[in-house]
Amino acid sequence: MWHGVGWFVVGLLVAGSAPVMELLVVGRMVQGFGSGLLTVALYVVVGQAYPEHLRRKVFAAFAAAWVVPSLVGPAVAGLVVEHLGWRWVFLAVPVVAVPAALLVHSGVRRIGTPAASRPAPGARTRIAWACAAGVSAALLHYGGQQRGVLAVVLVGAALVGLAGSVPRLLPAGFLRAARGLPTVVGLRGLAAAAFASAEVVIPLMLSRERGFSPTAAGLVLTTGALSWSLGAWVQGRVAPRSLATLPRVGLTCLTVGTATVMLGVLPAVPVTVGVVGWAVAGLGMGLTYPSLSVLTLALSAPGEQGRNSSSLQLGDNLCTAVVLALTGSVLAVGATPGPGTYLAMLAVAVGCALLGALLAGRVVPPAVIRPGDGVGDAAVAGSRSA
Repeated sequence: MWHGVGWFVVGLLVAGSAPVMELLVVGRMVQGFGSGLLTVALYVVVGQAYPEHLRRKVFAAFAAAWVVPSLVGPAVAGLVVEHLGWRWVFLAVPVVAVPAALLVHSGVRRIGTPAASRPAPGARTRIAWACAAGVSAALLHYGGQQRGVLAVVLVGAALVGLAGSVPRLLPAGFLRAARGLPTVVGLRGLAAAAFASAEVVIPLMLSRERGFSPTAAGLVLTTGALSWSLGAWVQGRVAPRSLATLPRVGLTCLTVGTATVMLGVLPAVPVTVGVVGWAVAGLGMGLTYPSLSVLTLALSAPGEQGRNSSSLQLGDNLCTAVVLALTGSVLAVGATPGPGTYLAMLAVAVGCALLGALLAGRVVPPAVIRPGDGVGDAAVAGSRSA
């Protein structure tokens, strides 16, 4: 956790003081590295410090911690840029981040030292494959913005790199949606990719096709953030009849909501319809994300919580990176995107969410598991057999 906070702060300082764009990008990479360390550490803290029946509420609180900054952050950042300069958007964050980590420190210290003090076998190799996956994802983004033979070569090389590295980083059976943890990780990746690929196209579509200002388009995205928080709150207070219920309902909402957003491309359809659709999609994410986080911890033995939580984050980021790179290349094909472009990108999002909804039943491991918040030892046994 402390390494995560440290690298996060270093990245912010590098980005905020960068004299050239290249150094700003490096700062953002370091900041992301710290965020990855911190996120996985916090998942392990939840797994070790909270009983199973409270974890849904804790992950709902995580969602609230995300949605509040998403509401006030853009306005605050705008004021900072206007009155102090853009650098302080980065340089001011450590003033909040370090005290927040200090508040957590006393609680983390009471958990005790993890039993496993040595890296797992093959840890160095996994780090190398993770670096390869990161480079491949970046190459995919860059290649998607090129033209002609160069684009084909770069995208092809990136896809080969991802195909070689992803199976070595994610749970065995991830690509074939094996029951239990592999499907849990896969559903998170599909949900993240669906939501992100729709989210990046909505402001562009609203501004170009409906004449929205950037502020008004941003307010539409805010509806998704609010409903995400609502969905997370709901999933923290219900006892599902089956482990698959919340992921299935959430991904179905994401599918229906994103498909409704597609109607906003048609001039005859009121914009309100698209706004409602995006709110439904956000509600689906709120139901899906925390419930899959809870399942990941429940399907992990104590010594495996860190590795499986990292797999969950990797699945999120890699699936999102691949889908955004491929859909972004669609935008790069033409100088002026049109309705067909928006429909194509939103159709990809709908396809990802629909595939997740169809696979949701496979989150249940082969072993017999009791439904509800407490999954218990049977789930761990099922995860291991999977």
